[in-house]
Amino acid sequence: MSDNDGKKTLGVRGAGSRPGNVKQSFSHGRTKNVVVETKRKRIVVPKPGATKPSGAGSVAGGNPAKRPAGITDAEMERRLKAVQAAKAREVEDAARREAEEKARTADRERRRAEAEAKEAEERERAERAKAKAEAEIAAKKAAEEAARAAAAAPVPTEKPAAAARPAPNKPAPAATPRKADRERDQRNQRGKGGNDGRRSGKLTLNQALSGGDGRHKSMAAMKRKQERARQKAMGGAVEREKIIRDVQLPPAIVVSELASRMAEKTGAVVKALMTNGLMVTQNETIDADTAELIIEEFGHKVVRVSDADVEDVIAEVVDDEKDLKGRPPIITIMGHVDHGKTSLLDAIRNAKVVAGEAGGITQHIGAYQVTTDNGTVLSFLDTPGHAAFTSMRSRGAQVTDIVVLVVAADDAVMPQTIEAINHAKAANVPMIVAINKIDKPDANPDKVRTDLLQHEVIVEKMSGEVQDVEVSAISGQGLDQLLEAIALQSEILELKANPDRAAQGAVIEAQLDVGRGPVATVLVQTGTLRQGDIFVVGEQYGKVRALINDHGERVKEAGPSVPVEVLGLNGTPEAGDVLNVVDTDAQAREIAEYREKAAKDKRAAAGAATTLEQLMAKAKDDENVTEMPILVKADVQGSAEAIVQAMEKIGNDEVRVRVLHSGVGAITETDIGLAEASGAPVMGFNVRANTSARNTANQKGVEIRYYSVIYDLVDDVKAAASGLLSAEIRENFIGYANIKEVFKVTGVGKVAGCIVTEGVARRSAGVRLLRDNVVIHEGTLKTLKRFKDEVAEVQSGQECGMAFENYDDIRADDVIEIFEREEIERNLD
Repeated sequence: MSDNDGKKTLGVRGAGSRPGNVKQSFSHGRTKNVVVETKRKRIVVPKPGATKPSGAGSVAGGNPAKRPAGITDAEMERRLKAVQAAKAREVEDAARREAEEKARTADRERRRAEAEAKEAEERERAERAKAKAEAEIAAKKAAEEAARAAAAAPVPTEKPAAAARPAPNKPAPAATPRKADRERDQRNQRGKGGNDGRRSGKLTLNQALSGGDGRHKSMAAMKRKQERARQKAMGGAVEREKIIRDVQLPPAIVVSELASRMAEKTGAVVKALMTNGLMVTQNETIDADTAELIIEEFGHKVVRVSDADVEDVIAEVVDDEKDLKGRPPIITIMGHVDHGKTSLLDAIRNAKVVAGEAGGITQHIGAYQVTTDNGTVLSFLDTPGHAAFTSMRSRGAQVTDIVVLVVAADDAVMPQTIEAINHAKAANVPMIVAINKIDKPDANPDKVRTDLLQHEVIVEKMSGEVQDVEVSAISGQGLDQLLEAIALQSEILELKANPDRAAQGAVIEAQLDVGRGPVATVLVQTGTLRQGDIFVVGEQYGKVRALINDHGERVKEAGPSVPVEVLGLNGTPEAGDVLNVVDTDAQAREIAEYREKAAKDKRAAAGAATTLEQLMAKAKDDENVTEMPILVKADVQGSAEAIVQAMEKIGNDEVRVRVLHSGVGAITETDIGLAEASGAPVMGFNVRANTSARNTANQKGVEIRYYSVIYDLVDDVKAAASGLLSAEIRENFIGYANIKEVFKVTGVGKVAGCIVTEGVARRSAGVRLLRDNVVIHEGTLKTLKRFKDEVAEVQSGQECGMAFENYDDIRADDVIEIFEREEIERNLD
């Protein structure tokens, strides 16, 4: 059976096909023939006398005999149009290829011309450099010949015969070639491996200080030298001109940083310091005076700066009067606890904020904006009234324009009311007195006005200047009058700010949110804070990622007197810190790092300022003091600060509370580890422990206590600290006995025969032996007998026998004083 199996070879018939045969050989004598056809592309060349395509088409279309079978006139016309379009495209492609070829040819000609011009220019430059070098060599040779001629000139001496001899001058022309040959031989010898001292030894200290090192230059240095020589031969710049720089010099600087600021090599700076007798490395710090000497030695100018200069970018800017625009007033609600501050603000806002506070007590500074019926915008700050929040109320008074002092009509002036008055006076802020709870039956507003006189607050009804309004947060009575009084006071103040500048504001509150990170409640005081602004606040910095107003809505910007929550900080700032917007992230980071370093140095300096005597005295005092360590974690910075201040006030000379750590955020495993190491409980205020912290606390036996009201936390800690106080021992005298006779009893010792003259004698009681009304022994009874029986007690007027424990010096007529000890628990007041 053949390979093709009797079938014909597949292919396309035509004049262009050329059949061929390929024979393949395999092992064992097997072969295979393959029929191959090669085809050539058919090229259609139109005849010169051919008709136009359109005519041909029309003829073909009109003559059905010359048309393929089954093709209609429309199909034939479509085919002709397709052929015509293909030919038109071929013509366009040919024209385009021809244009591209012409463009490429022109581009090649242009590049060739440019290369030839460049080569001609380089040849001309090389010829000029060569001519210049030859001229320099000729001038040098002429100078040398002139010098030799001057040296060979006859000098008039007493021996003319010696001067006339030309023999010494004859070999002079051959001197130069011999010197050149000698130098060439030396170079050849070095090139062939001669010992030129390249690695003769290491650099010594004396060589470094003297400025000359015996080592050979490196290969890179040799190449740089050859490059300089080549540039000099070609007429280029030999050496760059030295740039004189203004070097900013802080009080202390690292050597490598000094070299970087001068743009000098670090090794050169270290060498200069060694030459001046200072052995330092590039990572060591030198003082400003030494650095100034080095800078002047290198020829630069010194600009003395301080680390505090980084804060110059946020220097106070005095706004132009024409740039100032009116802003809403900032009103702070202050007063005693439970006098109705938050309820009054609720009535103004038509909100229910007090319901969200634990125990109905405000424990954070709340910042809100209220729009009155006539369109006036007011910014309110609601401060806590509890004694523990003194610092928070102080911060509220520092950023406010008007203080509304809320006093309950049924309670009058209380301690925190007096404190709020003092804060307002210290901040020099106008005050409006709101006499609340006027709807109660026992309300007495006149008593409030009279009590305020004792603190130099004279209301208008008492012929003073302080406005007073009687209000009721429950019924809404007097709220309109209060808002009118606030609006009148703000008009008198003429509050203005420049919104078209970098923002500046005060941090009212700060907290660490689990989902959002560090969050700061900021009251913008001037300028406009926008999303994307870079800012620095205290020891923290960041970029405004989001702004959230008092309704929980995201806003793009916040103008003057607008309270907003700012997201995007790198850490939790302190409440009361000032927020400033800066230009760049580097500036913000530099300022924050400087402030952190300054605060750390200040704390270190405060600790180092104590003398050894003070430390010894403190250690001696602490021996008698029992400490109760605790850890405090709170939801916001202000609450943590208030709790720490309250803890510092608990204690006396014997017991005190020590806050090992206070922070913001949830209780973590790190807090549990610290608490376990110090044996301290963890106090959580409005926060909870995470799962790992709870498990660790259960394993290690660390107590975690949760609180939502600061009263409860302070009372619990005070009760626990009271338990550390040593109980008070009180003595109660229960009887007296006189010794009538002393007996000696075998196995017992001396026994006193006594009569109880007063009270009762008990065996468990303590006794003192008095002789001539002087106490000579205090101890306990070893035995108390009546007749021969051991008894528990003996009443007055009865006789008994007493023996003392480890004491036998008893005599007749001695008096025995009998007493009992009672332990009384003490409390911290």
